[in-house]
Amino acid sequence: MKKNYIMAPGPTPVPEDVLLDIAKPIIHHRTSQYQEIFKKASEGLKYLFNTKNDIFTFASSGTGAMEAAVINILSSGDKAIVVRGGKFGERFSDICKAYGIEAINIDVEWGKPVDPGLIKKRLADNKDLKAVFATLCETSTGTKNDIQGIANIVSATNAVLIVDAVSGLCADDLRTDEWKVDVVCCGSQKGMMLPPGLAFLSINKKAMEKVAKSNLPKYYFDLKAYKKSLDKNDVPWTPAVGLVRGLCKSIDMIREEGMENVLARHARLANATKEAAKALGLELFSASPSNAVTAVKVPSGVDGQNLVKTMRNKYGVTIAGGQAHLKGKIFRIAHLGYMVEFDTLTAISALEITLKELGHKFTLGSGVGAALKVFTA
Repeated sequence: MKKNYIMAPGPTPVPEDVLLDIAKPIIHHRTSQYQEIFKKASEGLKYLFNTKNDIFTFASSGTGAMEAAVINILSSGDKAIVVRGGKFGERFSDICKAYGIEAINIDVEWGKPVDPGLIKKRLADNKDLKAVFATLCETSTGTKNDIQGIANIVSATNAVLIVDAVSGLCADDLRTDEWKVDVVCCGSQKGMMLPPGLAFLSINKKAMEKVAKSNLPKYYFDLKAYKKSLDKNDVPWTPAVGLVRGLCKSIDMIREEGMENVLARHARLANATKEAAKALGLELFSASPSNAVTAVKVPSGVDGQNLVKTMRNKYGVTIAGGQAHLKGKIFRIAHLGYMVEFDTLTAISALEITLKELGHKFTLGSGVGAALKVFTA
């Protein structure tokens, strides 16, 4: 018998209580019964996002929220800065290209955070820039960007800051209103402890003013339609009823733990994983590690793709490999959402067994021991 553990950065484990709420008999969405559920979810999301602004909910993946941000805030021919330090920064660039937006790309070496000073210079050199797209946690590299520093620069201009927080929210600190972040995009299947299927977009007054002027084509993701419905605790199109019900339960669980404690738990799991990797003679990949996911370089002589497959297929622990040019060169262990110390210890144990099997030389148990020192300090 094999028990499966999911330790990849999305989808992440879902608590049993959330699954039970999702499994309740379906109800009709055009009813006061559903509107009360949706109202509770919408208000609860503001706690997670650290905002008092509207948050729109879509039945889509997180990429839907990213696309909604582009097509509702910008217009044909607009220019925007896109920070590209991994696959998901590149995704913003691809969406801009699809809609005729001129993306002024800031290409950052994968594994390194963007220097906010580069954004400041680009804004100074291009006074007509309408937006800056950045990523809180670049999932493909486990790298956290200085969103507070970026927001401090962008907020002093007419441009709006649009942040992909799909994997970072609830793992890395993000103070939307305090830092003056204009738009935040997120998805349900990461720190929110839900299955895939919901996307969210928070937006402030500065960004909403641009929505009124946007001329890009839009229909399903039209924020004007969503705003009219949101004011009535509703959505314009059929919602994912069960997932929204589960969202209410996951928000309740996060509130009960407290956001500060949630962030501290993610930091503790990440620190234990980093110390374990070092004890195993491995090198961390990111120069600015996120608490959502830890990226580690595959040691010399080990097949990185085989490492990931062996852990999943033989030992039941699913982690993630590298993407694009990092395929086979790094592996990624997540700490997202419904995870505690014993999940991390299980992942490290499976990693040790797999590394030994694949020929890496180290003292068996050293990784687990290093993690235990973090957990018992």
